[in-house]
Amino acid sequence: MADQRNSNTLGLLLRELLKERSLSMRKFSELTGIDTATISRIINGKRNATPQHLEKFSNCLGVPLINLFEAAGYPIEQRQEESDSDSDIHTSVDAIQSLLKSSNVYDDEFSVSHVEQKLESYGLYAQTEEGKNSIHKDFDEKIKSVGSIGPFISKLKELYEKFSLGKGTLFELTVIGSTLLYFIIPVDVIPDYLFPIGYLDDAIAVQLTTKTLINKIT
Repeated sequence: MADQRNSNTLGLLLRELLKERSLSMRKFSELTGIDTATISRIINGKRNATPQHLEKFSNCLGVPLINLFEAAGYPIEQRQEESDSDSDIHTSVDAIQSLLKSSNVYDDEFSVSHVEQKLESYGLYAQTEEGKNSIHKDFDEKIKSVGSIGPFISKLKELYEKFSLGKGTLFELTVIGSTLLYFIIPVDVIPDYLFPIGYLDDAIAVQLTTKTLINKIT
């Protein structure tokens, strides 16, 4: 009964989002790569959405993955005592952990510290001419390969524009460059070939960078 209720909750949410965006089920199918029959069954509560489905829905509709996880009935921990940005990151990590556990395709433990270590090493590379050239040469192609729809992709495009125009201090451009390289280089904490799971840590990297830049300003 609980599963049925959760499926109905997700179905109602998806119906509302599709209506708001004037998307037909067929167009939604084309954008997500999920066949129309599967989407119809998920919306009508006749089957449960997998974490992979939810990731594609999130990217296509531009809504936080955590909202879809909750609507689908996945258990997500909340940490009320932390600041909003910290809570967002930790909630996203909880969602990733749930997704990885249910997918059975990635055995290692995911952690924010691993992403932070990668970003730090890429920050040094972003200051070199080779690193800058890699960003300018490969960013657009990587965007095309994963699709250009979704909130974290939009944020990456915004960061790329700032980096390309040199808008910011050396520190800010280094931080931005590290995130762009993290996205471009396929050897992430979660490998990119585990699509779409492989891009969840890229979203975390964007969150960490946004938090760092905001803290620097304040």
